[in-house]
Amino acid sequence: MKNPRAFLGVFSLVMITVGSVDSIRNLPALALFGSNIVPFFILAGIFFLIPSGLISAELASQSQDGEGGVYRWVTEAFGKSAGFIAIWFQWIENVVYYPALLSFIAGAAAYLIDPAWADSKIFLMSFIVLAFWLVTALNLLGMKSSSWLANVCALFGLVLPMALIIAMGIVWVFSGKPLQIDLHPEAMMPHFSNLGIFVSLTGVMSCMCGMEIATIHVRETRDPQRTFPRALLISTLFILITLILGALAIAAVVPLSKLNLISGIMQAFELFFGTYHLHWILPIIAIALILGGLGGLNNWLIAPTRGLHYAGKQGHFPKWLVAENKHGAPYALLILQGLIVSVCLIAFVVLPSINASYWYLNVLTAQLYMVMYGLMFAAGICLRFRKNPKTGYRIPGGKWGTALVGGFGIIGSVVTLIIGFFPPSGIETGSLSHYLLMVMLGLGVMSFPAFFFLSRRYGRGKA
Repeated sequence: MKNPRAFLGVFSLVMITVGSVDSIRNLPALALFGSNIVPFFILAGIFFLIPSGLISAELASQSQDGEGGVYRWVTEAFGKSAGFIAIWFQWIENVVYYPALLSFIAGAAAYLIDPAWADSKIFLMSFIVLAFWLVTALNLLGMKSSSWLANVCALFGLVLPMALIIAMGIVWVFSGKPLQIDLHPEAMMPHFSNLGIFVSLTGVMSCMCGMEIATIHVRETRDPQRTFPRALLISTLFILITLILGALAIAAVVPLSKLNLISGIMQAFELFFGTYHLHWILPIIAIALILGGLGGLNNWLIAPTRGLHYAGKQGHFPKWLVAENKHGAPYALLILQGLIVSVCLIAFVVLPSINASYWYLNVLTAQLYMVMYGLMFAAGICLRFRKNPKTGYRIPGGKWGTALVGGFGIIGSVVTLIIGFFPPSGIETGSLSHYLLMVMLGLGVMSFPAFFFLSRRYGRGKA
């Protein structure tokens, strides 16, 4: 019997997946490592991107009401406490992610005024605070962007700039222009004697997160056993190709010593347009990136908070923290989110450079997210062995196929978590002890509330 709700085909699922994962803002951080980045994309695809898509699709398709969500998946496998830890880390990593996203938007905005402002900590911090609280206020008032507006923002803020920078990079290479990196095949292989290059894996993994958001639609997919693997394969190839070519396009024209992780996209476009006498297009690109970034921020702002709000109503939070206003917005959590984002801006003060601050926020985001992914992969394995469902989407290979895929994902998550404790060689982050202190302090501060609320729950005699 056909599912009347199943209306998504391969193309629609690919668009949803790519829109949830692919991101142009990460390209400068990837370009920092030059042509050596290519093998790490392949490893990340095998040990993270594909496993996260397959496991989350299997979990989502087994949810009785089709809603799923990491809280429900992990709770069903390991109990409410583990489920709360998973949803907390999914939420808190987004909170840390917002300053990094907004700093990218601020870097694009600076080019509309004065490119030198992209190196100003005062400008970046002011822009981030004002923009984030403005979007928060809109969500508190219930003003959500429509789906067509979200699609327009994604098209003009992601697809077109990404396609343009790749096209111009290809033209640059084949026209014989001077290159800042070596693109010969042997140069793309990492030098294993230089362990610092493995730090780039953190940047690669951080730009591949989000597959679990896209796969919640697996129950609305026609013939998911055939459609989803095809869509996943196409999406994976598209994401890997666009990120690799986009990063190499930037690395090819912008000297690594001058690359700004926040405004690197605009640096590359400025060089391209300047060379081809198309400098007048630069403000248009800046506006497109700003609109795309703000549209993405507005779309993501409420979704993770809704997930945490659902978990909070299961008894993990005091009642005042899960309160809603007349528009149905979880205003207490949204305000708490805004306060944490404002505190995260301390990174721009205590770290020696803007590049260091941006990299630190990306690393902290990736490490927090890997905790959630580790629990999600383990839940997928556990539930497949415990229930072994006969309907819905199932990873090929039976129980051991799921165990293999989930095991790859766990390995990728653990390795990324560990590598995050090592600073990149191309960014001035201060002394090793200072960097380690910042990372451990960030993880501790962001993790503490979850365990505090759990201790309160156990103190009231609830499991």
